[in-house]
Amino acid sequence: MGDLKGIGEIRERFQAACEDELPELIEAYEGDPRTGVVKLLESARRRLQALARERERIEKLRIYEEQYGECEYICGIDEAGRGPLAGPVVAGAVILPKGCRILYINDSKQLSEKKREELYGVIQEKALACGVGYATPERIDRINILQATYEAMRDAVAQLSPQPDILLNDAVTIPGISIRQVPIIKGDAKSLTIGAASIVAKVVRDRLMREYDRVFPEYGFAANKGYGSAAHIQALKKYGPTPIHRRSFIKNFTDVQ
Repeated sequence: MGDLKGIGEIRERFQAACEDELPELIEAYEGDPRTGVVKLLESARRRLQALARERERIEKLRIYEEQYGECEYICGIDEAGRGPLAGPVVAGAVILPKGCRILYINDSKQLSEKKREELYGVIQEKALACGVGYATPERIDRINILQATYEAMRDAVAQLSPQPDILLNDAVTIPGISIRQVPIIKGDAKSLTIGAASIVAKVVRDRLMREYDRVFPEYGFAANKGYGSAAHIQALKKYGPTPIHRRSFIKNFTDVQ
């Protein structure tokens, strides 16, 4: 049985402990009969079980990285912002080190904003290379959203150093790139590297839309990120389009082109 510290102090020790320290703490207080300690032990065990499940999930997300493991530099690519009425489309391209495992990476849409921001920092720290490409609303209107997305993806890849040996793409094959490509349907939820790219693209674009919100506060860009929420459409009808609205996307909501 552990020392007879107060429950509050023991709780602080468990809360401050990283996952690697939990087994030792559990062992130290295993025989403590106090109800509060028993509950802390149960909570710690659940935490370790959840961690084990997450590690197992991450291993499954590495299936494509293992399948193409003969390639030295594997790049994941994804985009954010194909559907909104306003703002750019942003592409992320990420090369992670061989054998890299970043817990909690997932399709960016499945993560909270706080978790995306946290993982963005980890990805930036661990990635061998990270590129971000943009296509402006004007460019989207000029060449259409699909071609603009391809253009943003090519720009993101061009920024990478080293250049990748293979591209794992979320569902698409990008024209105009000579690098080997593997399109994966729902790739942001099936590949660790594509998931990392989706987080990078989403965080970069969301930060940009929050900046636009300061310039055009009437449209609620910080909340809707340019998507066609009811409040956004109402503001569009009342105030007309801003310079960051995609004219080809808003024809049904305003006469101003």
